[in-house]
Amino acid sequence: MNQPAHVALGLDFGTESVRALLTDLNGNELASAVVPYEHGQITETLPGTDEKLPADFAFQHPSDWIEASAQAVRDAVAAAGLTGDEIIGIGVDFTSCTMLPALSDGTPLCLVPQWAAEKFAWPKLWKHHGAKTQTEKINELARARNEPWLARYGGIIGLEWFFPKMLETLEEAPAVYEATEVWLEAGDWYVWQLVDSPADKLPRSTCQAGYKGMWHSHDGFPSREFFAALHPKLENVVAEKMPGQFLAPGEAAGTLCASIAEKFGLPAGIPVSAATIDAHAGVPGAGAAGAGTLVMVMGTSSCHMLNADAEQNVPGVAGIVEGGILPGFFGYETGQAAVGDAFDWLRRTTGHDNFDQLTAQAATMPPGAEGVLCMDWFNGCRTPLMDGGLRGAFVGLTMNHGAGHMYRALMEGSAFGVRWIVDLLRENGVPVTCIVATGGLPHHNPLLVQIYADVLGLPITVHPSKQGPALGAAILGVLAADTDRKHFATTADAIAAMAGPRADDPSRAAKIVEPEADAQAAYENIYQRYRKLADVLVAENL
Repeated sequence: MNQPAHVALGLDFGTESVRALLTDLNGNELASAVVPYEHGQITETLPGTDEKLPADFAFQHPSDWIEASAQAVRDAVAAAGLTGDEIIGIGVDFTSCTMLPALSDGTPLCLVPQWAAEKFAWPKLWKHHGAKTQTEKINELARARNEPWLARYGGIIGLEWFFPKMLETLEEAPAVYEATEVWLEAGDWYVWQLVDSPADKLPRSTCQAGYKGMWHSHDGFPSREFFAALHPKLENVVAEKMPGQFLAPGEAAGTLCASIAEKFGLPAGIPVSAATIDAHAGVPGAGAAGAGTLVMVMGTSSCHMLNADAEQNVPGVAGIVEGGILPGFFGYETGQAAVGDAFDWLRRTTGHDNFDQLTAQAATMPPGAEGVLCMDWFNGCRTPLMDGGLRGAFVGLTMNHGAGHMYRALMEGSAFGVRWIVDLLRENGVPVTCIVATGGLPHHNPLLVQIYADVLGLPITVHPSKQGPALGAAILGVLAADTDRKHFATTADAIAAMAGPRADDPSRAAKIVEPEADAQAAYENIYQRYRKLADVLVAENL
């Protein structure tokens, strides 16, 4: 087999590991490799210390991002039988908001010996929930000042976002805040290391800034007056501690520097795209290039992205960003904070080694899990309530119910959460015409996809790629390299060629899951019960 002359590299950074994907410009996946982070999620103690971390804290080790990705790239290149000279562009997607304090030369503060034992010097993972009071302060102040940017986020700023985490450090560890010269998203830090630019040119992603940092392409960040009212030391934070240039995903951030190229086993000088949020990379990776398609990237948590032709304020959305997902559209983001990890929590809690028995039991049950109803807020509610403090619940349990009932109810609760999101978008004038599912869960759990289709009353297209975000990142890498449009005339052309389903190729054929009429009808009443349970839990602050 002749090796392709042009290859794209997509790097997909998840919660536990990084994936390197190599694909040609026709979307043929040549090889991929997954390497876990040595330190994984840091949730118990800091490396090298015995200090017990609070329950809501979650960190990562920045060296893991470089070392794991270097190994993944080397493994993928070797598996594909390439030399590396064929790679024309590199794209990066990253969990968000994962963020860190650093020095102006790019050194993470936690790698400075003076700060290694200080927990607030470490990168805060997206799921870090330590900034509850700071999130409340930001929301209360924004509402009191009637800040116009708040409407773009459904009227509420999320617990997992950039400035709540920064304010947490300022209030809890002011010395760390003072020592920090650059605050930035981990995806931006990683790309910065790849291209080795000076701090004032470090590439900041408009996707990450727009959805998680309250940034707008026309208005920038919130005003100095807002930040001063939030905390006096924040008045000039953007000018003093947030240098860089804003670039959209698919724009070139620079080229691969010599030191990282050596680690990767690649030639220096390969164009590197600005970063994008991992779930957002799933949109081009799922072949979605137009308006009205809700792309569900389903994994540990789920993010749902939708491109629309117009901007409409929608209560509870995670963000509306012009060009935030694809150019020429307004990108809407919604999400669920616990999906795959909630399923795994239930599996472990009920003492099962795998999902086989649970799935077999759940599949025999009718809609409604024989009276068991689940509220899926086991890591808070992202959309539409944006409240990380809310808790999940099972109701209707009797001694005749077992783990299979709870698993079925949990999957249904997850589907009801998506139904609520779709209803919310439509009620506020944002069309949702079709659904595409990508990520690991849709391929591993067909029962879940069927339940989603029945609850939504819509067909669900399961994209053939099992690594949609990595494929989307690879597409962005091609766009960053293809500045003269030698390979693709438009972004839509690149997405269609590299990620569009193809009937003539079984490996590229999409699976369409249709709703079952009887189940769809049964779920209408159960969904209304779900919404009433949500009202009760919110009202009682349970």
